[in-house]
Amino acid sequence: MRKFWKILSKVALILVGGATLVTVIYIMANGLGLNPDLDFGAGAYYYADIPDFDKTPEPKYSTSVPVWVHILLFLVWGALMYWLWTWIDRKK
Repeated sequence: MRKFWKILSKVALILVGGATLVTVIYIMANGLGLNPDLDFGAGAYYYADIPDFDKTPEPKYSTSVPVWVHILLFLVWGALMYWLWTWIDRKK
């Protein structure tokens, strides 16, 4: 039974991966998602290329948490994910 699920998961991975690849190629070939008014070439999605971007208002989000707490949480999260990854690898 375990071998069946292993084969089934491989087939599902190949099908989902193939469908994703076909979808991506279709989207790229037809230029879906591009804004013809902002056709600046390869940098079309960079904020610097958007007309009058410097006039957009600043975001209103603010926090009382210091930046170093955010950095510390980011590093702790990274260490936790690294530990989890190595633990999963050891189990194989």
